[in-house]
Amino acid sequence: MPFFTTREKGIFMSYSTFTSESVCAGHPDKICDQISDAVLDAILTRDPDGRVAVETVVTKNRIILLGEVTTHAKVDYAQIARDVVKRLGYTRPEWGFSFDTAVVDVYLQQQSPEIARGVDDDGAGDQGMMFGYACQETSELMPLPIMLAHAIARGLDVAQNSTLPYLRPDGKAQVTVRYRNGQPVGIDQVTVAKPHDEVVSLVQVQADIYSQVIAPALAGYGYQVDEKDIVVNGTGVWHHPGPAVDAGLTGRKIVVDTYGGYARVGGGAFSGKDPSKVDRSGAYAARYIAKNIVAAGLAERCEVGLSYYIGAKEAVALRIESFGTSTVSEAKLRGFADGCIHTSVSGIISALALKEQRYEMIAKYGHFGGKHPSWEAVPR
Repeated sequence: MPFFTTREKGIFMSYSTFTSESVCAGHPDKICDQISDAVLDAILTRDPDGRVAVETVVTKNRIILLGEVTTHAKVDYAQIARDVVKRLGYTRPEWGFSFDTAVVDVYLQQQSPEIARGVDDDGAGDQGMMFGYACQETSELMPLPIMLAHAIARGLDVAQNSTLPYLRPDGKAQVTVRYRNGQPVGIDQVTVAKPHDEVVSLVQVQADIYSQVIAPALAGYGYQVDEKDIVVNGTGVWHHPGPAVDAGLTGRKIVVDTYGGYARVGGGAFSGKDPSKVDRSGAYAARYIAKNIVAAGLAERCEVGLSYYIGAKEAVALRIESFGTSTVSEAKLRGFADGCIHTSVSGIISALALKEQRYEMIAKYGHFGGKHPSWEAVPR
């Protein structure tokens, strides 16, 4: 774990720099995440108790949906996939991937009755461990590197759809933050990759992205970076975006979705899974507890770990690590956590209104640090 002091053990661990990346909404893996969550949204809207575990694969002119669905809802899976791809800007067949030319294959079956037996009784729909994290580095109580990377990725997409229409879907953003004594003090480097029209020079792309995207994104957090410390399209050219040149898969950006590598992540991804899957709901509950602990001033940094087995009514383990920064005893931290949310699957779903949440929009720019999801609330 980076950037913390463990006073009890007399150990100080610190990196001088830390790098996190984010991806644009049109990145192939994110296309898959959004399709899987759009399917989930369509089912939960019609059938709040529907069971969904949908994986999406995209490649050149092909979209494949795999997994398990149990629902009485009538859903046009192929049309949902095409609508997502269209919204993301893949409208030109010459790119080798377009909403109206891609073949959509659907291979969905019913959830295993052996798994359903446990879920039907309000048990966990999977086993595994989940982690939540919070710290004081940003107003969102998130690590600074990942929040900066998300801000730049979001800014690239906004520019693509408004002020810089020559930009194309897909893209990545990476930020290296400099630390001193465990606290962020500056930006060492920003790396951006973004496809664009052939008629626009790389020099113009670099200048526009710096002035319209990178500089404003960093300024929003009180930082700046010199142009010499920015890399845009490191190979010098990128024109052809998306799945035709880079296949995508649901759940492959779990580090982007969480804490940018700054904190532990669990064994399962989020998108395409209904809230009975603790990979998703457990991770949201863990973030909710960690954020509330930090927001209440009980610790400067906090990691919460939960674990479940299939059919478990509640977490079989809850661990809280404050890395020596807590202002209260471990017993009081645990008592506070117990008062935040009940870690039963039904308790999490109810407290965070997870059946009413719509997930497609959350599938881009990270699941944590946003203003609207219920697991980001600080009611205390």
